[in-house]
Amino acid sequence: MQTTSNLLMIRPVNFEFNVQTAVNNKFQQVDDNPNNVQEKALLEFDNFVALLRKNDINVVVIEDTPDPITPDSIFPNNWISFHQDGSVYLYPMFSENRRPERRKDIIQNLSQHFQVNHQSDLSFFEQAGQFLEGTGSMVLDREHKIAYACMSIRTDAEVLAQFCALSGYKAVTFHAVDQTNFPIYHTNVMMCVGTKFILICAESIPDPHERQYVLKQIAATGKEIIEISFTQMNHFAGNMLEVENNKGEKFIIMSEQAYQILNPQQIVSLEAYGKILHAPLYTIEKNGGGSARCMLAEIHLPKN
Repeated sequence: MQTTSNLLMIRPVNFEFNVQTAVNNKFQQVDDNPNNVQEKALLEFDNFVALLRKNDINVVVIEDTPDPITPDSIFPNNWISFHQDGSVYLYPMFSENRRPERRKDIIQNLSQHFQVNHQSDLSFFEQAGQFLEGTGSMVLDREHKIAYACMSIRTDAEVLAQFCALSGYKAVTFHAVDQTNFPIYHTNVMMCVGTKFILICAESIPDPHERQYVLKQIAATGKEIIEISFTQMNHFAGNMLEVENNKGEKFIIMSEQAYQILNPQQIVSLEAYGKILHAPLYTIEKNGGGSARCMLAEIHLPKN
């Protein structure tokens, strides 16, 4: 199954612009009004959770801890992923102040309700300066066992190969850049894999052979390709996630900014696969450089 109705979200305590991640995350912007960033982000977070729960989607909310300070804890999908066979993967993180986000108590908390059969901890790669930031670095086609990954300082080929060897996934790798030719830091800002569609900023893949290769791999899965532009990608239109609720109804989750930049045809195409839910996440997007998808860690574990 590509989708799940169970999501993990981390309620922030010290959310702020993270200078350590900004060196290679060009989606981050220094806020003109840096006052009350934590308070504004918390309001956006709580309203987002309320929107999901209103639509009968299970959200497990866990409070961040005030110490150590982890400004990006709101993006848990970078340090952990959960899979249908009961396996849990922990990932090596680029920024030192993000590494304490990996909390064993969160896994223990989830194990009360879900089956955790096996843990694979890849964080030791940090010692060699090699990183793979979860489902930020990889966009997973869970049905076809494909891990799409644009290579960057945060997405290392060796760590990716190790994940694939352990999980049985096949890696489809490529290089992606923004309009200034700067490498895109995470794959999930330029593409999204749904059950029957894949949304992608194909023009961000500059090498025509790589672009053709990726599109061919997608076409082979039978999914509809929905293309977005650089401008739409820069407004987080690539950072969306398909989920389902307890009734099995499909939803496509994104930010308000992402929704507003889509054109009518793209909206029609997406609505064929699920109801669109969007929430205002402007403070989180500007300071954190991530959007709706980054805030959601899908819990694909079997229930106890």
